[in-house]
Amino acid sequence: MKRKLLVAASVLAVLLVGGMGAGAWYVSDIALVPKHPLTITYPEVVLGVTDKTITVTASATTTRPGTWSLNWSSGSAMVGDIVKRSADRVERVRVSGQTPPTGIRASMYMTYSGDPKTALGLDFTEIMVPTELGDAPAWYVPARGDTWAITVHGSNAYRNSSLHAIATMHQVGMPVLDITYRNDLGAPASPDGLLHQGESEWRDLEAAIRKAQSMGARRIVLYGGSMGGAIVGQLLTRSPLADVVSAAVLENPEISSRRTGEFAAAQMHMPSFIVPLMQQIINWRGGFDIATIDLLGHPPRVKPPTLLLMGDADKEHPVETARDLAKASSAMNWPIQYEEFPGAGHSEIWSTDRERYDRTLAAFLTRTLK
Repeated sequence: MKRKLLVAASVLAVLLVGGMGAGAWYVSDIALVPKHPLTITYPEVVLGVTDKTITVTASATTTRPGTWSLNWSSGSAMVGDIVKRSADRVERVRVSGQTPPTGIRASMYMTYSGDPKTALGLDFTEIMVPTELGDAPAWYVPARGDTWAITVHGSNAYRNSSLHAIATMHQVGMPVLDITYRNDLGAPASPDGLLHQGESEWRDLEAAIRKAQSMGARRIVLYGGSMGGAIVGQLLTRSPLADVVSAAVLENPEISSRRTGEFAAAQMHMPSFIVPLMQQIINWRGGFDIATIDLLGHPPRVKPPTLLLMGDADKEHPVETARDLAKASSAMNWPIQYEEFPGAGHSEIWSTDRERYDRTLAAFLTRTLK
């Protein structure tokens, strides 16, 4: 009997260790592996269209308050306030964009689809930024000023995820480079094919600064969303060009990769002791120390005036980390304006409260330009 118990205990221990390893590896995949879906799903259906409204099937996605992009296979439109709602349909105000055919399948997205011209009516040029790995495409949106904005989207996202910010940047007179970086679609792959949470991607951002300077930029404002915030942070820490950065905007940023990993593990109901194993796997697979991607534990060398925007319902990066950075900013001698948006999930700040977002960003950028 005792022998059977020992065998059973040994088998259970192996299963537990194996399960923990598999869980840690899975979370490391989230951090390191680029994922660009080859197909787009359209779970909703357009039920009716008028000059002022669009009606779609009711779901948890389509009934959220705010401003959202309704996308279908051949176009997109922005929809706003809910006019009428029943159990199976919701009618929303048409804000801008194209007219969807009735009956077409569609999806809701947190910000503009398309490009600067189709989404915002802004002329732009596709240019190439010469990086150490090869040319990476970028959208150049011209304007009258010599303080340029460079926008950096999050991992596995696309340039159009920054269009809501680009609209305000253009409004205040800033030329914009909306860049791609290694492992993006159309950009060179990294040598190991993995994301590095900003540890190597910052060099592509540095190349974009050089490109902007060659085109007439004298000062630079950096915008980073999600992992783009970590890339901005690493640029401010490591690059000799960080001194030309006059301001930064961090939107639902990855402030601490360690705390983001802990947050992800907790949401998956993994035990806390699995986190060190997860971090070691990331370090081993990626060849870098994930603990250094941390604006709280490793503040950047250059600390420009920074607008920090965070939703308190973010399920990707913990809002507590943004609050902690804001509280610690004075001691760091880092001028941070912190703006928290109630009810906003990850990358949903603008969609949740468009007026406040636009007003806050415009005021911050206007002060930067003085």
